[in-house]
Amino acid sequence: MSRLDERVEWTSGEMVDSRVMPGVHFAVAKISLARRAEISRRMRELMNELEFRAAGEGLADRLAATELEARIDRVYIEWGLLEVTGLAIDGAAATVESLVEKGPEALCREIAGCVRQQCHLTGEERKN
Repeated sequence: MSRLDERVEWTSGEMVDSRVMPGVHFAVAKISLARRAEISRRMRELMNELEFRAAGEGLADRLAATELEARIDRVYIEWGLLEVTGLAIDGAAATVESLVEKGPEALCREIAGCVRQQCHLTGEERKN
């Protein structure tokens, strides 16, 4: 076999077993150059507003910061969740849309965290 015949296989998603809901599995998108640019663009304004609200001392600012955190999680899920298996919501197989609208909050937060992790460079990746 020549070097021309060799290739590296890359999958654009990664399957994860839920820790908060055993038996549920979900696939999250791996980061690519285009996807990193897209999520950065989508998050920039929300993160700036969250930083501003989180610095506030009033109840309205704290409530706004909490609402922004939920919106940010939703953006991460809608952007990076490819599929969810092993979960039915109201008798139907869960979809990205049904999960964020009616699914368990703990699972949504877990998925958002996994997507968020995919978006951040590891120490080794930063060196390269």
